Amino acid sequence: MSYSAIATVKRELLVRYLEAWAPAALHRARRVIYAHGYADADGGAAVEAAMRVLAEQSDLVRGRELTMVATGDDLGAIAPRLAAIQAESGAGAGLAVHTISGGTDGRLPVGLKAIGAARVPVLGFLDASSSSVAPATVSALTAGKPADVLLVLPPGASSDSFRTGWPLFSQVELAVSDEPGELLVFGTTAGKSLEGFKEALWSVDEFAGVRYRDPGDPDRHLIDISLTPHPGPLRREILAFLHRVGSASVTELRTFALTETVYRAADATRVLHTLIDAGTVTREPSHGRLGGDVVITL
Repeated sequence: MSYSAIATVKRELLVRYLEAWAPAALHRARRVIYAHGYADADGGAAVEAAMRVLAEQSDLVRGRELTMVATGDDLGAIAPRLAAIQAESGAGAGLAVHTISGGTDGRLPVGLKAIGAARVPVLGFLDASSSSVAPATVSALTAGKPADVLLVLPPGASSDSFRTGWPLFSQVELAVSDEPGELLVFGTTAGKSLEGFKEALWSVDEFAGVRYRDPGDPDRHLIDISLTPHPGPLRREILAFLHRVGSASVTELRTFALTETVYRAADATRVLHTLIDAGTVTREPSHGRLGGDVVITL
């Protein structure tokens, strides 16, 4: 497995999502918190990339508070590098960085409470692909309002124990072969955040054969990273969903794609057009725009 390529994909996805999340959160609230767990897992490459994104918000943090809390086993070598990026940013006192060594499970929940993470926008990134992470560590992020988490689990891991407190939950495998890949999980308390994550997911550049796999696809099809992803797995999942429920509105099927698959709502609309044209499903009414209230039946 190309671990370096997978690490690059994870890092770019974090950067793309953070670039959209940080300015939106700063416009919405006076205090914003970004939490980075296992910051020493990759030698600090991911947390430094995140720090650069936060430092670019220097114009927005004036009069506001943007805080990073980074935890890991030993951040002694990483803390000075983060401080240097902070010093060069010109963000002044509005950008605060707290590095806490001693382990993420033991330190992150305490650190979030100490800096007052309750009821302010919070985004957490926890790459536990080489570590074990406690469900309580992930759920500690739900103190935020709204709250988002990007969580990476080892190949073959289950995300079931991490769903508590996250009303919206999506996951995708990062794979380079037929073997199980690392599991990337996104949890959020806001629908717009899930849409933003999906846009970032498919806008990442393809690296060294890394592809996505939808954990809900029984055929375990590998999907190339693309702005217009291959619709095969989504087609199968929509048809399986219709087999279970009989019929569903376009809105319900778009929501199903967004929340239960790796795809976006817009991808579901694209698949529905092809299914209707092929005669695989019917629509009611039979003519006109494919609006949200149109009912789709096998």
